[in-house]
Formats: sequence, structure tokens, C-alpha cells
Amino acid sequence: MSDIIHLLSDSIANQIAAGEVIQRPASVVKELVENAVDAGAGIIQVIIKDAGRTLIQVIDNGKGMSETDARMAFERHATSKIKSAQDLFALQTMGFRGEALASIASVAQVELKTRRPDDELGTQIQLAGSQVERQEAAATAVGSSFAVKNLFFNVPARRKFLKSNDTEFKNILTEIERIALVNPEIAFSLQHNDTEVVTLPVSGLKQRISNLAGKKIAQSLVPVNVDTSLVKISGFIGLPETSKKQNPQQFFFVNGRYMQHFYFHRAVMLAYEPYIPAGDKPNYFIYLDIDPANIDVNIHPTKTEIKFENEPLLFQIITSAVKEAFATTPALNFDRAEVIGGDFPVFTGQHIPLEAPKVNYQSNYNPFKDTSIHGNSKTYDRPKIDWEQLYKTNKDDSHPALDAGSPPAFQGIADQVRNDNTDELFEQPVESRPFIQHGRYLITSLKSGLAIIDSRRAHIRILFDDYMRRMNQRKGVSQQLLFPEIITFTAKEVTVLPAILEDLAFIGFDLADLGGNSYSINGVPEGLENINIVETLQAMVDDVLENDGVGRNTVSPAHTESLALALAQKAALSHHKSIAEAEAMALIAGLFSSTSPNYTPDGKRILSILTEDELAKSVAS
Repeated sequence: MSDIIHLLSDSIANQIAAGEVIQRPASVVKELVENAVDAGAGIIQVIIKDAGRTLIQVIDNGKGMSETDARMAFERHATSKIKSAQDLFALQTMGFRGEALASIASVAQVELKTRRPDDELGTQIQLAGSQVERQEAAATAVGSSFAVKNLFFNVPARRKFLKSNDTEFKNILTEIERIALVNPEIAFSLQHNDTEVVTLPVSGLKQRISNLAGKKIAQSLVPVNVDTSLVKISGFIGLPETSKKQNPQQFFFVNGRYMQHFYFHRAVMLAYEPYIPAGDKPNYFIYLDIDPANIDVNIHPTKTEIKFENEPLLFQIITSAVKEAFATTPALNFDRAEVIGGDFPVFTGQHIPLEAPKVNYQSNYNPFKDTSIHGNSKTYDRPKIDWEQLYKTNKDDSHPALDAGSPPAFQGIADQVRNDNTDELFEQPVESRPFIQHGRYLITSLKSGLAIIDSRRAHIRILFDDYMRRMNQRKGVSQQLLFPEIITFTAKEVTVLPAILEDLAFIGFDLADLGGNSYSINGVPEGLENINIVETLQAMVDDVLENDGVGRNTVSPAHTESLALALAQKAALSHHKSIAEAEAMALIAGLFSSTSPNYTPDGKRILSILTEDELAKSVAS
């Protein structure tokens, strides 16, 4: 019997390694940009086409390579970073394994142009599927230019599993963001389909954070600075009031390398626990400087997971560092640039007596009587609502208001509601059924018990239906602002804006592009005049950004509904707000004109029936 074990060819071995190292276009960007950082570049340009499917080009002004080094760089495990096993415990560079370029060349067509400062001519090399096609001298700038074309051209199964262009480009932005945040002394630029997306000049760390995460976050950052014999911790954390439910800016770096570490994340959250609501996520940018001998970065192909010695002690130091940053933060943080030059009252030494403000009120006003605020007996006009028609019994076995237009996610809810004696609600004339308001609940009597309506959830349902109707009919009603608000998005958030700008306009948002990822909010939907419109719009964009697979020119129905729901939740009545009788009547009328009056769009119950039997049992017990 012949032998069956044999050595794999280099090209197959490289393709297998590429399965771990090169998972998507963002992986190529990460490896090439990290190599440029290791080469001492001061300027790094990234050019992308079709989210990396067609072209990924990284140009740097680093030290370049010789003709021999350019050829050797594409051999597997060829590296200039380590020479012995002991070097693994003193790593100061981003890459070191020598797998990246070999893996990239095995699944793409690669062209490298490079020149050292002392060389008159550089070298150009072209490879495809690990095979060198050409190498020759070439006139080129100092540094290196890697062009990776047609990624996964020879592995169609891998190419088929790539996600949408928008999702893949969002991952590329994430990698650029991680590297740029730890290298503020390097200028970065990112171009996608001939459009400049990111431009980051050389700056300080806080300015780099501001350029990437937005000025609003940067203005609320608190410095962290702790130096111990084990670790030095620096960076910034966000004030507790800037925490949010989704898409926070959370970054850990160790020795200039981005890492994911859930144990240390828990250390930060432990310090924030007393100051933020449950479920909120704070912003933080934390940098650890530690002896390389005390960490192991060689446990994951992408080097984003790192193992530390003395992790429990580091946990305590990180928690203490965040708490100390809170302790040194003033209760109020004034912007000196805004204070200087303002108008201040001048003290003249003369005492000016103060008078107590006078309050005018109507002593005989009773909010429970149908009288006007002037105290006369003339009643105000109530909305003309046909309550008999609204509450009349439906003789059919089903109630069309419960079935028609129900969202697919809640099929079967109507059947459940029918079993709750809901038809009792439609039997009795409203004139004999006064309602009581208790906090957020409206309670009204029925023939067989009580109906309890959650006013906030009812308002959410009404607003959601209205916003969806506007978007479906492509008719927006906007209330113009006297003083427009300015909102600045991050580079990642800007990628989803083309997909939702039209829907935002149909809801009622009037946005004007100011350039530099900033927009002027000139108009808002009616009813939003008294809420923080910048936070509302930011939350809506974050909600869409949280979901993958959004096309650049289209938005899925699920995202359209999430926009409408996010806005309805912001604009709806608060939990503790009482409403006037006329408003309550209009709310009930609007609820029962909805196609789904029993549940909110996210499945929370609006209407509950408490039968006489249930009341009797509760009293008897």
C-alpha cells in the first residue's frame, strides 16, 4: 500500500492561513495599515473601491524595502520583527508572524511598489494566487504602495459569503478607527469610490478622538492618568450623562495595539455602576502601557485578544483609575471660551431691593368641572367624537381593527386578544362610562369589569402609525425651527445616512448638508419642539447603524419601522405626565382607530381587561 501523507503546496497552505488571517476586506486593510505603522510612516492613505472587493490600496511614506526584501515579504513566515522565541516576549510592533502578506497574495492579485530613501529607483512586484508574475525596477515615491485587487478571485466560496458593500465598508472604517486612535502622530486619509470619507491630520489624542467620534463626545471626556509599578493607564472616559443604550465608543489599547477584553470592560462598568442607568453604556478610550514580558499577544490570529499576567490586580487598578477620574471631575464644567467676553452684571455698591414675584390665580377654578379658566359657566367645546360608532359591537366573529395590517412579527396576537373578553369594551355607550386617570393609566368601566389603558404606550402606537403613514405616502410635514440645530456624525454613521435621509424627510426632518459630516436641522416633525432633537436624531441613526446589511441607496422595511418607533418613543407622553380630559378622549379615539390598538410596535401591551370575576377574587383574597 502506498503512503498517503504528503506536504501541502505553499499556495494551498497560504490559502488555509488566509482563512484565519484574511476573513474580509477589513482584514486586508488592518494588516497593510499596521505594516505601514511599523514602517515608520507619517502619512497613510487608504483607497477603497466597492468596499474592498475591487481594490484596496494602502500608500505610506515609510522606510520602504529593497528589491530582495520586497520579494521575501510575500514568503510565509518571513518577518523582520523577530529572530528568536525570546523576541515574542518583547514585542513593540503591530505585526510579527509574517503570515499577512503571504495570505493576502494567495487570495488576491497584488501589486507592490516600494523605494527606500537612499535608493534612486524602487522596485515593483506583481503576484496573483501566490505566484510571482513580474518584478522589475520602477520609479516610485519613498515608502510603499500596496494595491490588492479582486479579493478572493480564486476562492469564489469566500467571496460569496461577503456581506453588503455598506457592511463591509463599515468594518473597514472600524479598523481604520482603531489604528488611528492609537497613532495620533500619523496623518490618515480614507477614500471610497473616489469620495474622501475620512481625513485625519496629525493631532493630539483628544483632537483625534474628536475628529473620529464627534465634538460632542470629545467635549464630555474626562482624562484618566494612573501610573503604577505594574501598568500605566492613560486616556479618557465619558461623563456618565453621555452614556447611551447602543453604539457607544469603547476602546482598550495595550502598548499601542487595540484589544478586546471583556474582563477589563467589566472593571470599567463596575466603576460606572452607581452613576448610569442599567443597560446604558459609557464611552471610554483607555490606553495601557505594560511590560511586554507580562502579556501574550500571540493567542489569536488577528491579535485582538491578549492574555495578561495578574489580571485580577489589573482589574482593580482599572476600576480605581476610573473612580479617581470621577473624583477629580468638577460638578460643573464651564467652557472658558464661551464665558470670556460675555456680558456680566456690574456691582455698583447700591443695594437694590428685591420684590417677590406675584402669582395670579383663579380661586374658584376646578379642573374637574367643565368650566373655562376664567371661571364663568360657559363650557368649552369637546372634540366631536362618535363614541357609539367607536365602541359599537362588531357582530362578526373577528374584529377587523385587530387583524387588518398587523405586523408580521405579531401574527396571532389578535386571536389572543379575542380571548380576553375585549368585545365587552364595545358594548356600552361611553356616556355611562366615565374614565379615571391614575398616573400613566386611563381606567374606564365596562359591563363586566374595567379596561386599563397605558396612555404612553397608546400614544406610541398612534405616533408610530402616523409616521409610517407619512413614509408610505411619501408626504412629510415639517415644523421649521427658529434657530437651527447642528448635528455632527461620525464617519461610520455617515455611511448609513444615504439610506435613511429620504425617510427622515418624509417623517418631517429638514436636514441640510454643511460638509464635514455635519448637518443643519432646519425643521422637525410636528410635536417634537420640546425635546432634545439632536439626541433624538442621533438615537435614530444609531438604531439603524446597529443593524447590518443596510444598502447604500435603500433601506429595508425593518429599518423604516425602527426609525418610526424610535421617534415615537421619544415624542410620546412621559410616564408620569397627566393629560387633560379632552386629550385623553382624543387619545382613546386615536388608539381605537389604529389597526393594532392592543400592542405597541415592539409588542408591549397597551390595553388590559380586568373582569368582575378577577375583581371579586382579588377582594375576597
